[in-house]
Amino acid sequence: MEELLQGFGIFIFVVLAIIGLVAGWLAGLVAGKHKGKFALLGLVGAVLAPFVLALLGLGALAAGGLVAIIVVGLIGAALLLMIGKMIFD
Repeated sequence: MEELLQGFGIFIFVVLAIIGLVAGWLAGLVAGKHKGKFALLGLVGAVLAPFVLALLGLGALAAGGLVAIIVVGLIGAALLLMIGKMIFD
């Protein structure tokens, strides 16, 4: 886990945060309500997804580069947003 954190750096964290916030904002626009909640869920999903995969033993994700981490962040944001949509509606 420490290797992933060192490999991430602050740049990747900021990129994931921006991706999550944008995904959540777009989900809030589509849903028409709960915009703040969706933005928060997108942020959490995008930032936590790479860490969860690293905890599951997929530490090679960092070797995949920036694109792989961004894709995982988008998938994490989307999954958490779908769960949030089911809870909020």
